[in-house]
Amino acid sequence: QVQLVESGGGLVQPGGSLRLSCAASGIIFSRYVMDWYRQAPGKQRELVADITSGGNTNYADSAKGRFAISRDNAKNTVYLQMNSLKFEDTAVYYCRARTSWTNYWGQGTQVTVSS
Repeated sequence: QVQLVESGGGLVQPGGSLRLSCAASGIIFSRYVMDWYRQAPGKQRELVADITSGGNTNYADSAKGRFAISRDNAKNTVYLQMNSLKFEDTAVYYCRARTSWTNYWGQGTQVTVSS
């Protein structure tokens, strides 16, 4: 059974930082590209960042310079370090594991940026 479990969300003030984690089980983690998505209320889910098995990364323009995605294949975990958080970063953050033929989603973790 495949499971992706996100953690690390919470309430943070503008300018603050959070580190999200997504622990995977039931898959050969190193074979999967790992994505972080987010969905704000009333908006479509959008890609924030992704990382290949070899560590190549890609970021949405909104995340460049503030967020950093990383992975630890030994721990089957992908991370999203979020710095300089803004009100507009408020969303549910989801991780996804994908290959060319399949993908799996986590249940999401809430990030709220508020003063």
